[in-house]
Amino acid sequence: MPEIWFPNLGIKIDSLSRVAFSIFGLDVYWYGVLIGGGILLCTYLAMRYMKKIGGDSDDVMDFMLYGIIFFIIGARLYYVAFSWDTYKDNLLDIFNTREGGLAIYGGIIAALIFAVFYVRKRKLSFWKLADVMIPYVPLGQAIGRWGNFFNREAFGGYTDGLFAMRYQLSQVSAGNLTKDVFAHTVVENGVEYIQVHPTFLYESVWNIGVFIALILLRKSGKFSERMLAWYLILYGAGRVWIEELRTDSLYLFNTGIRVSQALSMAMIITGIVMLVIMGRKKPLNCDDGSIDQ
Repeated sequence: MPEIWFPNLGIKIDSLSRVAFSIFGLDVYWYGVLIGGGILLCTYLAMRYMKKIGGDSDDVMDFMLYGIIFFIIGARLYYVAFSWDTYKDNLLDIFNTREGGLAIYGGIIAALIFAVFYVRKRKLSFWKLADVMIPYVPLGQAIGRWGNFFNREAFGGYTDGLFAMRYQLSQVSAGNLTKDVFAHTVVENGVEYIQVHPTFLYESVWNIGVFIALILLRKSGKFSERMLAWYLILYGAGRVWIEELRTDSLYLFNTGIRVSQALSMAMIITGIVMLVIMGRKKPLNCDDGSIDQ
């Protein structure tokens, strides 16, 4: 029987390992390969664009070398903070990222904070550097989301829609399952499956759309220094509704508020405010060939 099944699309995947390859007995997971690959691709594209507009591509490379470290630390701390009950009695598990537990929002926040200090140190324009790099962020997110597919995580509740996805129940973490999902398990030839929304797929497709939109906005030359604002609005809008479908959401401590939904709404509002404020300024040429202050 297939390990993963899209019954309404007629797609069956007989075997899908979390492990991409092994080095000296150490397993390297697809999750890490895809995130790393996404980062490398986006770094290359940003460097190429920086060179195209006459800037110094080393500014991108140097930012990424340190920014990645801050991204990972931020992503982990964010996840741990809102999953404290899981780690409070086993503090060493905080450092065990091989078992998952990275939150994209935490990584983005940490990277943005680092960027503020980086541009001051290098005497660069924060907004122009953002124009160079931000459009590639959703592309990296779209690639990285497929790591959740291999890990059989970040899925939604039960559905029988066109994109309904089945995972073998035995291969899914019980902590990601809800009563509704359990109530709709499917048994085929003695194998029990859950049937859920592939929310990793929804977000990946949405992010590709955000990537294309940002590239087109930047190319128009009418939205200089506004790429960050548009990213906050467009990504936030998609995450609001996708998060509602997920079964593994982090919640704001003892409330029923999903952290990512609240933060997404804050992102949308922040992006709109930024556009209103920036709209009062005279638009600049995005391709002026410099990111100096």
